[in-house]
Amino acid sequence: MDFSECIRFANENPVTYIATVEGDQPRVRAFAMWFADSTGFYYHTGTPKSVFQQLKKNPKAELCFYAPGTQDAGRMMRVTGNVEFLEDKSFEERLFRDRPWVKDLIKSAPKGGLLAMFRIAHGEAYFWTMENNMREHDAPRVKF
Repeated sequence: MDFSECIRFANENPVTYIATVEGDQPRVRAFAMWFADSTGFYYHTGTPKSVFQQLKKNPKAELCFYAPGTQDAGRMMRVTGNVEFLEDKSFEERLFRDRPWVKDLIKSAPKGGLLAMFRIAHGEAYFWTMENNMREHDAPRVKF
C-alpha cells in the first residue's frame, strides 16, 4: 500500500469525519473534503466556526473516510496529522472555481468572518476492515 491508494480512497469517499479537541472534550463533525492529492488532504471552513478555533489552538486532527460495504462493515481510512492553514491566493482562486457557492457562504458570514483553507500534508494513514477489527494496531501504516 502506498499514499496514492490513500488519495484515491479519499477522493472516491470525500465525506470526512474530522476529530478535534476542545479542552478535554473530543469534537467530531462531517466535512465535505475539497480534494486530495500528493500534497495532502484539503478542506475549508469559516473563521467564526468552533472547528476553526479548535484547530488554531491545537492543530492535531484525525480524519476518517468511510466506504460502506454491501454485506460487511465496509472499509475505513483513518488519517492523523497536523493541520496547516493556507493563505495562498492561487488556492483561493481554485476553491472559488471548484466550489463557487463558497462565495455566498462568505457573504453570509458574521461580520469579520473569513474563509480558512487548510490541509493535512504530513501524517499517517491506515485502512480498517473487519479483517483487522481486533488488530487495528497491526494494520499497515502509510507515512506521508
